[in-house]
Amino acid sequence: MNEKPNLLTILDVVAGLMILVAAGLVFFYVPVEVMMGSVQKVFYFHVATAWVGMLGFLVAAIAGVVYLRKGNLLWDIAGNGAVEISLIFFLTAIVLGSIWARPIWNTWWTWEPRLTTAAIVELIYAAYLLLRQGVDDPERRARFSAIYAIFGFFSVPLTFISIRMLRTIHPVVIGSAEAASQGGFNMDSPMKLTFFFSLAAFTVFFADLLWHRIRLGQLRAEVDVLRIDSYSKGE
Repeated sequence: MNEKPNLLTILDVVAGLMILVAAGLVFFYVPVEVMMGSVQKVFYFHVATAWVGMLGFLVAAIAGVVYLRKGNLLWDIAGNGAVEISLIFFLTAIVLGSIWARPIWNTWWTWEPRLTTAAIVELIYAAYLLLRQGVDDPERRARFSAIYAIFGFFSVPLTFISIRMLRTIHPVVIGSAEAASQGGFNMDSPMKLTFFFSLAAFTVFFADLLWHRIRLGQLRAEVDVLRIDSYSKGE
């Protein structure tokens, strides 16, 4: 395996600094929302982690398409890594959403459209990992995973549009002219700055993690090849 690229080291630093700045903006710069109070600050991390989760699922679907066209296992490694990372971020978004909902809705969870579809997406991609565990042959595993990731992604846009198409208590803050009437809020300039910077910070953080995960996957593939060779030689 090649040595760690200098660009990756730089990306590590940039991602770390951006996350720290985003946290600083959330806790020390952005004003406290009048109606919801300090708990509303969860919003900036809640949306950013949900965005990264959806972004990773999109990356996995694209990697699946490219793998089916070219057959390079590197794309399978990238797709698998994207799903693993996004599962964690998407679960974090669900947990943060529950923390936000408890004082606002007076419940940790309700089976409204956004929460229900988010839970379904999480289960769909958890099943993706189970599928990979059940197939030993690398090429078959990569092919099945690619197809699954492509079709699984159709569940992701449904989560995004569910609160725009169905009756729900989940606020529509982005692109909503009546945010307050839906239990949400309208963002002023500091809020918008913090919001978009948080999205950018977590996007860079995702790219950094994915690069590391791909390198780890390549190392694992090299170890598997050596193991197979040693078995074939009877060692």
